[in-house]
Amino acid sequence: MTPDTGRRASLGLALAVFSGATFGTSGPFAESLMHTGWTPGAVVTFRIALAALLLTGPALIAMRGKWSALQRAWPSVVAFGLVAVAGCQLLFFSAVQRLDVGVALLLEYCGVLFVVLWMWLRHGQRPRRLTVIGGAAAIVGLVLVLNPSTGGVDPLGVFWALLAAVGLAVYFVLSSNTDVALPPIALAWATLVVGAVVLAVADLVHIVSFHMETADVELLHTGLPWFVPIIGVALLSTALGYASGIAATRKLGARLASFIGLTEVLFAVIFAWALLGQAPGALQIVGGLVVLAGIALVRADDSSVVETSSPIAEVAEPARA
Repeated sequence: MTPDTGRRASLGLALAVFSGATFGTSGPFAESLMHTGWTPGAVVTFRIALAALLLTGPALIAMRGKWSALQRAWPSVVAFGLVAVAGCQLLFFSAVQRLDVGVALLLEYCGVLFVVLWMWLRHGQRPRRLTVIGGAAAIVGLVLVLNPSTGGVDPLGVFWALLAAVGLAVYFVLSSNTDVALPPIALAWATLVVGAVVLAVADLVHIVSFHMETADVELLHTGLPWFVPIIGVALLSTALGYASGIAATRKLGARLASFIGLTEVLFAVIFAWALLGQAPGALQIVGGLVVLAGIALVRADDSSVVETSSPIAEVAEPARA
């Protein structure tokens, strides 16, 4: 591994963990709102639309002299916003209306396996032994963390959740496409704009239920105005989450970034403990350690590819056809 490749990978890992942490704040923020009567559709619409607004200024600065790149990349931008932003959100919330949240999350995070399959079939990156073992360990750890045994299984709910998993896979695959010559923050902004438009239309035609309240919410064991969690979920778990996640995936490749993305679930448990007082159980802690072990194995596998193949390896940049 060359020094430049090592620094690139280290920065990618830091950004991926940061993205997982920011995405992990969405659960507590959203839950505090839904406890006061907000519908999931209202939360996600405000989340995406406000995040797009917050990123507008930085994105316009980043886009100076690069508007032609946005014109060339519009098919990828529309697909990203439609499938990986709006579609994934709507499908997941459709799933949780029929499934336990833990079951829905487990099915959605099967998207990391779809990423491995896509990189194998499309780019010839056959998963090595450590990746297979690490992937299996990560899924087992997720089962322990989410403990979905109390939820029922509804076939339509399973179908929606698996489609959400496809949306998650599309997020990582499109984020890793370095042929899209847009700065990560600009790509995040453009796709969030597309997602906000799609969600607004879905609200207007009643595909999703939209209802909001202005009552105070409870966070950090105290009452706070309703707009505090809205700003939090838009700024942290959406604007910063998508921008840093795209930047990380470009440096790490879709496969490794998708596995590190599993840390979102672990951070969600930690933030639910800190913000809502929902302490994790012993089994969840064990599961979290198993997830981290699985991610470490996948990371080690990618590192071995770098050292035994070429300086320009998949950990630094994904293979392209």
